[in-house]
Amino acid sequence: MDERDSDLYLTDKSINGDEAAFEALILKYQDKVFNICRYMLGNRDAEDAAQDTFIKAYRNLGSFTPSPGFSAWIARIAVNTCIDYRRRPFHLSLSAATPEGEEYTREHASKTPGPESSLESKRAGLAVSEAIGKLPEKLRAVVVLNEIEGFSYEEVSAALDIPVGTVKSRLSRAREELRKLLALAREQI
Repeated sequence: MDERDSDLYLTDKSINGDEAAFEALILKYQDKVFNICRYMLGNRDAEDAAQDTFIKAYRNLGSFTPSPGFSAWIARIAVNTCIDYRRRPFHLSLSAATPEGEEYTREHASKTPGPESSLESKRAGLAVSEAIGKLPEKLRAVVVLNEIEGFSYEEVSAALDIPVGTVKSRLSRAREELRKLLALAREQI
């Protein structure tokens, strides 16, 4: 049974009330959903948004259609949840470094020994995270899904309900904007 068939099997069981099947889907996709939320919102709201994503997914299992696949469906819910979070009147921008962000970067920093290379990796990771956080939502969503989560153009298209050509053009604009933001960040160091 391939991954898509496995997801469809678990989704069908979940729709029919099998909580263990939905828990299996959560375990399978929790890291992916959290990463989408983290890059869309920053660390403080990411856990809440990820949890809300799975709650919304559970409540809307009946509207799931197999054509884009569960991965694209849950990614779309995650992106939409993050957009809702950013629209809240009390939302604060988290583009600046936070202690949680430093922990994440430290956790995923290069394994190269030596404090200098570790510090450079940490700074680079923080700069990239901050730059992604400064992108407009439409560009950020495409970058997070394609570049960070590894979705194909077609999967991003299905997740965001936009044409593949739009995915490619937004990705191109996002990469150009990231180049500018990272060049500016390097100048400030």
